[in-house]
Amino acid sequence: MSEIFQHLLVLGRPACGKSEFIDFLKHASDDMRRRRLHIGTFEEVDDFPWLWEKFLDDAIWEKAGYERLYTEEYMPGNPGMAPKGAKLFDWCMHKFNEVITAQYVGRAEFYRESTLLIEFSRGGEDGFRRALGMLDRSILERAAIFYIHVSREESWRRNVARYQEKLRHSILAHMVPRQTYDHFYDVNDWEALTGGASSGTLDVNGLTVPFVTMKNEPESTDPAVLEERYATALGQLWQRQGVTR
Repeated sequence: MSEIFQHLLVLGRPACGKSEFIDFLKHASDDMRRRRLHIGTFEEVDDFPWLWEKFLDDAIWEKAGYERLYTEEYMPGNPGMAPKGAKLFDWCMHKFNEVITAQYVGRAEFYRESTLLIEFSRGGEDGFRRALGMLDRSILERAAIFYIHVSREESWRRNVARYQEKLRHSILAHMVPRQTYDHFYDVNDWEALTGGASSGTLDVNGLTVPFVTMKNEPESTDPAVLEERYATALGQLWQRQGVTR
């Protein structure tokens, strides 16, 4: 049996620490990453670049004299998804299906040494339940879920803090505007979906998918602290996957 995850879904609220986790992996040694985190050489599929491209296209529609389709420019130069753009979340899940089944699922050689990280955030009363239910079974069959938990208040604080930090270095900094955050992310269904358990399994499309929830507060940038958090959570998830597969 392989010692690495094949598909690791990296989920959580905006600014919960998903990007920091992936950055940590990029700087970790191959041995530690594989032995302690059960992650091989890895590639990422993240829906944010797809959304951002749609946001930029929306600005072009407006310049052409037409109504924006998905966004509002709530902050100058920083568009955010408007309520009418909610359909994009469903579109992204089908985009995941198209990209992953076309580029990864049929490549047995990829999974011998590699892990595919699948990253997204959702909010709302059924945000994660709905999103997971749209994933193709061929993706879910290989999947385990790593949910990075922070409170709503901490998610918003980090969202603002990271935007302000990025502004010091780039005019391309982006954050989730308050209007978007309040509409789409004020409520989160992860606790209801998992019954508040720190680890377990979910029934998704008739498949048993293991999950673990890792508390990511207080915030830390100490690699030793982060390694222990990640290793503890992913070790539990690996054991859970071994029972269900």
